[in-house]
Amino acid sequence: VVFFLLLWTFSEGGKVLVVPIDGSHWLSMRPVVERLRQKGHEIVVVAPEINLRIDSSVHYTMKTYSVPYTKEYVEAEFKKLGYKSFTPQPFLEKLSKMANITTMFFESCKRLLSNKELIEYLEESKFDVVFMDPFFPCGQILAEHLALPSVYLVRGLPCSLDFHATLCPNPPSYIPRFFTHYTDRMAFLQRVGNLIASLSSSLACSFLYSSYDSLVKEFLQREATVPELFSHASIWLMKYDFVFEYPRPLMPNMVLIGGISCTQEKALSQEFEAIVNASGEHGIVVFSLGSMVSEIPMKKATEIAEALGSVPQTVLWRYTGEVPPNLPKNVKLVKWLPQNDLLAHPKTRAFITHGGSHGVYEGICNAVPMVLMPLFGDQMDNAKRVESRGAGLTLNILKMTSKDISVALKAVINDKKYKENIKRLSDLHLDRPIPPLDLAVHWVEFVMRHKGAPHLRPAAHDLNWIQYHSLDVIAFLLAVVLLSLFISLKCCLFCCRRCCCKKGRTRKPIKSKSH
Repeated sequence: VVFFLLLWTFSEGGKVLVVPIDGSHWLSMRPVVERLRQKGHEIVVVAPEINLRIDSSVHYTMKTYSVPYTKEYVEAEFKKLGYKSFTPQPFLEKLSKMANITTMFFESCKRLLSNKELIEYLEESKFDVVFMDPFFPCGQILAEHLALPSVYLVRGLPCSLDFHATLCPNPPSYIPRFFTHYTDRMAFLQRVGNLIASLSSSLACSFLYSSYDSLVKEFLQREATVPELFSHASIWLMKYDFVFEYPRPLMPNMVLIGGISCTQEKALSQEFEAIVNASGEHGIVVFSLGSMVSEIPMKKATEIAEALGSVPQTVLWRYTGEVPPNLPKNVKLVKWLPQNDLLAHPKTRAFITHGGSHGVYEGICNAVPMVLMPLFGDQMDNAKRVESRGAGLTLNILKMTSKDISVALKAVINDKKYKENIKRLSDLHLDRPIPPLDLAVHWVEFVMRHKGAPHLRPAAHDLNWIQYHSLDVIAFLLAVVLLSLFISLKCCLFCCRRCCCKKGRTRKPIKSKSH
């Protein structure tokens, strides 16, 4: 009976095509994929055969395609991205590293779209929806080709492309742009800088996405820009909420699911439970720089180790590099740690993190004050948001010293205001009618049931730039006003001339009489 019930449940489910982005992005997408499978849906994940985090699983069918690079190359590129963040780099060198990663994803997309056997399989599989990370547009190109509705899972896109694509109001007067490190309370000069950043962001978009225009034309046999393709998404699942993000406008098809990775904590293994219990009344500090960075330069590792030895807490540090020679007794180096489960433990006093949205939300969810060491990407802006809420302190990884780390760590542990502020944020974040993971799954299933969500698409997408900004209406009203003023002026002048002429005719010259 159980077997037939399970068989009936799975037969009622739909088919979901998943197109993820490798790395930490996949860690946020995987729980949604697994929950969809638990609800009886058939899942197919399309990924390059060379990747770092997307492994095969009983929860989904894995379809891979060949790529023109090796795993060693991918590991080296991502390692350099994190490792070299600890040393000053010229702008051109940073740009070169980003170009390498961008090229790698572009080549991966080309190989996917040119794999005829895989494309034929996807065409014949009759999927109901494409669930994807849109940081690169390959998934949406595939969705367009298969004529399927798409659901995005995203924290944000470069140059605010997510808001351009959805035509969501995005005024620079109070919405800080990425990489500016501003809050929503900007002084005049900051608003000037924010506007300049907003206007120049199109250059970043052209750098990242211009190469896809030819790929779109070749594969879809029509011309379309990346923002145009992104505008076809049915639902945008945004990985933040307004406890963390600054308040701003949203469109009807943008759903907030911040904290999706903060699931119910599990019991710690005997190894970690023993370490936590041995910490005594002082408790522990959790230290992790994310899933992609576990090695740092020895000079910086030595400075960090010295600082960690200045606190009485036991520090669990996810680190796989060469052991610093001055490693104190209270620091335990581990290759992996159950981050969410440790943060949920009542003995956890502080969280040292790189400021990725995944870790930040786990810190907020479990009410643990943070010391943030942002490395790259949106991490600087994430750190600014936490600091502006009074829930942590940010350190500059290029300039920080052992004393700076020690002072910041002691402050978030001993100053009650940080714990009070993060507890307040945690209470707000957790006070919601439905958990973010369940909400994400609901909207994916919603799109599957209704073949998209066209009722949430605003009519603004059907207007051109002039119509959207009502420039034609303004021009018409201005013309009416000017014409009215012109006619009024002409009428006044005409009346004045008539009046003057009448006075001239009624006033006759008086002749003198001669005797």
